[in-house]
Amino acid sequence: MQENKQKILIIGSGGREHSIGWKLKQSEKVGELFFAPGNGGTLELGINVDIKATDIKGLIDFVKKEKIDMTLAIPDDPLALGIVDEFKKENLKIFGPSKNASQIESSKAFSKNFMSRHNLPTAKFEVFSNYDKAKEYFKNHSLPVVIKVSGLALGKGVFICESLSEADTILENILLKKSFGEAGSEVVIEEFLTGPEISTHVFTDGKSYSIFPVSQDHKKVGEDDTGNNTGGMGTIAPIPFVESGLIKSIKESIIKPTLESMREDGNTFSGVLYPGLMLTPDGPKILEYNARFGDPETQTYMRLLDTDLYDIVNACVEGNLDQIKINWKDMSACTVVLASGGYPENYEKGKIISGVKEMNDDSIVIFQAGTKYDSDHNLVTNGGRILGVSAVGANLEEALARAYKAIEKISFEGMYFRKDIGKKTLERNKL
Repeated sequence: MQENKQKILIIGSGGREHSIGWKLKQSEKVGELFFAPGNGGTLELGINVDIKATDIKGLIDFVKKEKIDMTLAIPDDPLALGIVDEFKKENLKIFGPSKNASQIESSKAFSKNFMSRHNLPTAKFEVFSNYDKAKEYFKNHSLPVVIKVSGLALGKGVFICESLSEADTILENILLKKSFGEAGSEVVIEEFLTGPEISTHVFTDGKSYSIFPVSQDHKKVGEDDTGNNTGGMGTIAPIPFVESGLIKSIKESIIKPTLESMREDGNTFSGVLYPGLMLTPDGPKILEYNARFGDPETQTYMRLLDTDLYDIVNACVEGNLDQIKINWKDMSACTVVLASGGYPENYEKGKIISGVKEMNDDSIVIFQAGTKYDSDHNLVTNGGRILGVSAVGANLEEALARAYKAIEKISFEGMYFRKDIGKKTLERNKL
């Protein structure tokens, strides 16, 4: 048995954080796990700490008191607030990008200007903070167009507008009625791109990087990609139609120049960089950058990762990622999100969840997100996205079949999920 096992704090409360804890727990180098604030599922892996992800002082005090060896800053909000910089000032070990580097996600205006300055492939765009100027811009622009809230909006600040009246209403809500608060003080208006959307992730120490298998999120709440945008209703990986030549092109035209340009600008990026891409007829283009692991992509990735996650994270922090070979299982994986009825709009909490504890299929792991235990020790709903039912298989078809079979055994009042996760990719692959 190894001595001096590492005490780790994982910041966040979603399915992504549950899956990262699940993977870290498999490392011989990891001892106690703490989650701030965690959820019903993370309780099975370690200790939940009642500190908000954005309470940086509270988190620093806790880490010092508990002598935590490493903290993983996972959600976007604490990164945007500069949690990594504050931890480093106190000589505390933390995984994640600095405040300046994480602007690549926290400000779409910053991000788009960065792409423009460094000639990175993206949609044509303009940035506006003035409603009248933004409205004027539309008059000479072909439709549809995309309006994006510049700040952090939980994946819900992107609007595809088919008409001038629709665009006007959205601009009015964001810039005049402040429906997104301070996050909507600026908007990015950009051309509408076409093609399949994919998620690319890389581990990086700022110099070296290692790409994950390519995944695909399903952002719309409704079947056949209809309805409102959500934080993500399900993911699949790897994507059969994304071949090695395309991955090489993505590395050369997007990943490598992004990391080099960040360094040039004095904003060296360390952690997980996640560009969301669209495979347009003119080649891959960047829709947006994320400065952290995706959700629910991570739940799928953790099923495929074959290398000790602690070793990878530690190498990113220490700056020696080039000394580690990262392996992925030669399998397919998927995650199907079970959400509260009404998500992403209004939904009720406190509904009893059944079927989670009884799951006994080795190919299935259920990652919990919006869950908690009530006073009677029942597992209950406590958010919009409740569970991520994750399955692995020899191929995508097998993984998806297993996930949907497992879902039949789970229930809570108002439970909603998409029944077509991966369907378009499977159909495309048969062409």
